[in-house]
Amino acid sequence: MPKDYYELLAIHRNASEAEIKRAFRRLAVQHHPDKNAGNKQSEEKFKEINQAYEVLSDPEKRAYYDQFGVAPGAAGAGPGGFGAGAGMGDIFGDIFGEFFGGGRGRTRAVSGEDLRYNLTISFTDAAFGTTTKVRLPRWERCPECDGSGAKSRDGVTTCSQCRGMGQVRMQQGFFSITRTCPRCGGEGRVITDPCGTCRGRKRVERERTLSVKIPAGVETGNTIRLTGEGELGEYGGPPGDLYIYLTVEDHPLFKREGQDVLLDVPVSFAQAAMGAEIEVPTLTGGERIKIPAGTQPGQVFRLRGKGMPHLRGAGTGDQQCRVTVEVPTKLTAKQKDLLKEFDCLSNDACTPLTKGFLDKVKELFGDKAKK
Repeated sequence: MPKDYYELLAIHRNASEAEIKRAFRRLAVQHHPDKNAGNKQSEEKFKEINQAYEVLSDPEKRAYYDQFGVAPGAAGAGPGGFGAGAGMGDIFGDIFGEFFGGGRGRTRAVSGEDLRYNLTISFTDAAFGTTTKVRLPRWERCPECDGSGAKSRDGVTTCSQCRGMGQVRMQQGFFSITRTCPRCGGEGRVITDPCGTCRGRKRVERERTLSVKIPAGVETGNTIRLTGEGELGEYGGPPGDLYIYLTVEDHPLFKREGQDVLLDVPVSFAQAAMGAEIEVPTLTGGERIKIPAGTQPGQVFRLRGKGMPHLRGAGTGDQQCRVTVEVPTKLTAKQKDLLKEFDCLSNDACTPLTKGFLDKVKELFGDKAKK
């Protein structure tokens, strides 16, 4: 009894064309003679799955097989003969590529590699944007031979092994297959008189200066992509891209919180207690702010529109001025006497935070203190 083609490919009878193709490809790779040299059982299995695929991959042959249980024209082989099934060439091309590293044509164009450049900019440049120059070493097309690799046109000849086809045909088991020509690498030609500048490599390493525009509002971690400024492609392929990775330096005064800029502003005890008008720096210059009487440490005053611009142009953040009350580290005798007098004259009205704190302490620990 002939073997069931669906069982041979390990698929169900309603399998789609894609499922049939995947099953055949998997089994063909597993049982290929080159992977099982001298194994007659694997060789026979390989023939059987090829016969099964030839029938099941052809809609008409498959319909005939499903109805009568045999392939049309012969038991297990279609009228077209072995290897005549639809799509067999594509399947074999994929499989042979895995075994021999070959292709079905000349060397294909290869895109150039992407490059990375780390760029550090100042806090101010990040706020307002800038244009800077970067110097980048990379491979470029040889200007002497224009990327041909030869000293002249006569220095390039047709490959004698593949005769300019870029591929050679070889016998592998009972198959005749093609693979990339090992002599010319699939180009179909060889360089007999190489260029004196690039020595036949078709490219040279050069240092290139590029102008990079930094938009306003960038921050550490942002990247800028320069299309086509990466490494040179091969075999006519497009160049890669250049990615600029940004790092923003710290500022001696300002800190960034999203689109806002934070500034710690030191004020004296007297200014915080009695109020004052002081000048604070911003990214665009000095601004005066009013410190109301009784300002507490950590209180924030906001300057609208004095922060960092949004990267996509949606407005500008604010500057937050956070008050820090500075305590003197050295006092004269007179200053000490005045502060003692002030402390004696202080009452609950002028120190509400202290009064609230002491009230809570009494509430929590008052009964224990009495005991």
